[in-house]
Amino acid sequence: MPLFKRNPFGHILWIKKWIIRILGIISHGRYRRFNNLQIEGSEIIRNLPDKNVLFISNHQTYFADVTAMFHVFNASLKGRVDNIKNVGYIWHPKLNFYFIAAGETMRSGILPKIFAYTGSVSVERTWRNKGKDIKRQVKMSDISNIGKALDDGWVITFPQGTTTAFKPIRRGTAHIIKTFKPVVVPVVIDGFRRSFDKKGLQIKKRNVLQSMVIKEPLEIDYENEDIASIIEKIEYAIEQHPSFLKVLSTKELKEIEELNEKRKFWS
Repeated sequence: MPLFKRNPFGHILWIKKWIIRILGIISHGRYRRFNNLQIEGSEIIRNLPDKNVLFISNHQTYFADVTAMFHVFNASLKGRVDNIKNVGYIWHPKLNFYFIAAGETMRSGILPKIFAYTGSVSVERTWRNKGKDIKRQVKMSDISNIGKALDDGWVITFPQGTTTAFKPIRRGTAHIIKTFKPVVVPVVIDGFRRSFDKKGLQIKKRNVLQSMVIKEPLEIDYENEDIASIIEKIEYAIEQHPSFLKVLSTKELKEIEELNEKRKFWS
């Protein structure tokens, strides 16, 4: 690999590799020592094409969710089965790996800016900015950048656009799916909002069972399915459809409500 080879966003790959290595080693204990990450379905990762794959997931923290996926996906590609034992898998990480994040979040400090270099596709939110509700047009350059990332590799998106549970799916994700026709892989996570703060940088509670379930790719008729149908599929796939509220215990519902209220207060 040439010393100054860059990805489509201008990031120098050897710098990106070293940032991923360092952050990977630092963060590994958060999913193996302080808390335990239970993984299901990681064998699906090894059967995916090298590019034009879109991972859709529910969202619980700004950074811990994505970091865990970096660990799980790279471990799977190195032959691990549903585990992230031996962090050596991070030494040669998958570099054409991106995640969609709010530009406001990724510009919020030194650490987010460093983290952005690992693969952030920053977009401007059309519904919220600096803690206030807004309404603005989608930037076509954002859509173009997402397409550029998919054309180069794998992309993670959180279609609710918020860490608040059971919020509606943003229509933009369905438009991206119809436009770029990626392989769409659902991921369901849990336990992260209990073990980390909202940003996912500080450990809030130890000995929490975190879980990540990787599901089979969705079957989508890109030409004939409408936006509403795709949104409904996403809701069920990432277990954020309102019907899932019925199967939660009273304790779980109360916990989600309390966390959502706290996040509204601090946002």
